[in-house]
Amino acid sequence: MNTKLIFTSAVLALALGMAAPASAQDQRQGNKDDQPGRPQHAQQQPAQQPAPPQHAQQPPAQPQPQQNQRAQQQQNQDRQNQDRQNQDRQNQDRQKQAQKQQQQDQQQQQRSQQQQNQDRQNQDRQNQDRQKQAQKQQQDQRQQQDQRQQQDQRQQQQRAQQQPPQRTQEQQRAEQSTWQNHRAGNWQTDHRNWQQRGGYSGYRVPDSGYNVYFGQGNLFRIYGLPFMVFDGYPRFQYNGYWITLLDPWPGNWSNDWYDTDDVYVVYQGDGYYMYDDRYPGIGIAISIST
Repeated sequence: MNTKLIFTSAVLALALGMAAPASAQDQRQGNKDDQPGRPQHAQQQPAQQPAPPQHAQQPPAQPQPQQNQRAQQQQNQDRQNQDRQNQDRQNQDRQKQAQKQQQQDQQQQQRSQQQQNQDRQNQDRQNQDRQKQAQKQQQDQRQQQDQRQQQDQRQQQQRAQQQPPQRTQEQQRAEQSTWQNHRAGNWQTDHRNWQQRGGYSGYRVPDSGYNVYFGQGNLFRIYGLPFMVFDGYPRFQYNGYWITLLDPWPGNWSNDWYDTDDVYVVYQGDGYYMYDDRYPGIGIAISIST
């Protein structure tokens, strides 16, 4: 607004300056016409004097280019500032993008490492499972071998029992007399279990020997085994173990059960008992020694 006012004032002043000399020249021309006797070149000199005011009134029109220049400089400065701001934003965006990409790479690397660890753990578990399975197979094979050996031993024992050594008639009569004298008159009153006897305190068969020779699955016959009388009780030897019958045998059993029946020995509750396979549920208290 100020620039426009200054420009208008300058134009008005210039117009007034040009009009004033022209009016003066016209006045001097009239005076010259009134004085014809004066030289012509002297009359023209006053017409050239008003020219300086015309030159002196032109400077006020010069401020417009300076203002335009300053405005152009300001625009350039603003443009440069805007470019710098845009460049800064672009740099920040690139930095953020680079950081985001770095984070993604790190996350991907972590996931890859976790997957590798999981794969290793799975592989280790599979190896352990295979090792356990192989060990179990080996144990099963050893157990099968042990069972076959035990079965072979039992078969050998049974064959040996089926071929008893020859005994004299006197030995047979003495053995039969001992068995018959050890028969119970009343099983319910004559029988006493190990709890009633105060508990078993004799020799205990190791598990290795017990599993091979004793238990319900290991049947044998007394007939033909080494026999003797110990403190009035019948005693026989079975696979290196001496078995003594402390209880009388029930009167309802057959007279020759000790020669014909299959028996087995178990450790039950509080001591050792012998059972006849033909008469289940009736256990005779026995002691074992070597």
